[in-house]
Amino acid sequence: MKRTQALHELGQSLWLDNITRDMLDDGTLKRYIDTCSVTGLTSNPSIFDAAIEKGSSYDQDITTFAARGLDPEALFLELALSDLRRAADLFAPVHARTGGVDGWVSMEVSPLLASDTAGSVKAARDIRTAAQRDNVFVKIPGTPAGVPAIEEAIFAGVPINVTLLFDWQQYRASADAYLRGIERRMAAGLDPRVASVASIFISRWDVASHDSAPEHLRNKLGLAVAGRTYRAYRELMDSPRWRTLAAAGALPQRLLWASTGAKDPSLPADYYVAALAAPETIDTIPEKTLLALDADANAPSPTPMAADSEDADAMLARFADARIDVSALATKLQVDGAAAFVKSWNSLLARIKAKSGSHA
Repeated sequence: MKRTQALHELGQSLWLDNITRDMLDDGTLKRYIDTCSVTGLTSNPSIFDAAIEKGSSYDQDITTFAARGLDPEALFLELALSDLRRAADLFAPVHARTGGVDGWVSMEVSPLLASDTAGSVKAARDIRTAAQRDNVFVKIPGTPAGVPAIEEAIFAGVPINVTLLFDWQQYRASADAYLRGIERRMAAGLDPRVASVASIFISRWDVASHDSAPEHLRNKLGLAVAGRTYRAYRELMDSPRWRTLAAAGALPQRLLWASTGAKDPSLPADYYVAALAAPETIDTIPEKTLLALDADANAPSPTPMAADSEDADAMLARFADARIDVSALATKLQVDGAAAFVKSWNSLLARIKAKSGSHA
């Protein structure tokens, strides 16, 4: 059995961390769905920026939309949603078969709205309306400024992919925002079925701590944080608060492992994926990692990730002994991640403007 199929049968969803027009046009995404157990995908401005830079598939649309007077941001929205609608249609059977639990694609609000709750909620609603598909998530970062926008968007009925989460405390803040949004909907007599996922970034921990961690601890912090976060997730799913909402028909906010491609060349391609094989979660993986998993046709059955975190706690204690402040690093990673989102966004808009030529 292929690794991708084994993870699917374990109960973990595999989502592709990529989308390009070429993979839609040449059938690559459809093939991944049919043969690699891919049941969703995520996108971000960096992915689109790279696709626009390296190919010509978007050039004609950029010229056409620019001639109509669209500014770079509005033009990007048209380009991205055009691709995401096609991807959403490919995943629609999965979405229907799983009752809206799986089969999602994601589109990000402008990172320039990070401190603007009202603006983020409006952008999320606008994207949801423009997408014209039921299985489109809108990404909002789970920063302190983003948490109120998450609650308001959920209350407004917009499915949200909470992005840029790094530890269990940031996860719980976003999860609480999700629960508050659902509770408010129930109090208002509204449908509690509003989907959401919470995306925890893993490999960036090990990149950030590589130089400061003792050699025997390198590449172990991300998985330790993941273990502690998974315990927080399971505790929430077992809580009376969630059970009350579930009984009323609410959907669980699923835990999503993000940034699971191995950055250190000394690590095997499946280093993070193998350790994060947790039922009822999602692993969104780069195309290179997906292909490596798919090529492994005779892999043993994956070992399910443990719901307790004694090993994670012990590992986190070792990092504390090494004077690595995990809480402070989580904050730094989120701040740096938000800044990187803005940089990627500005790069994308500048590239679109340059390709727009005289119409910019």
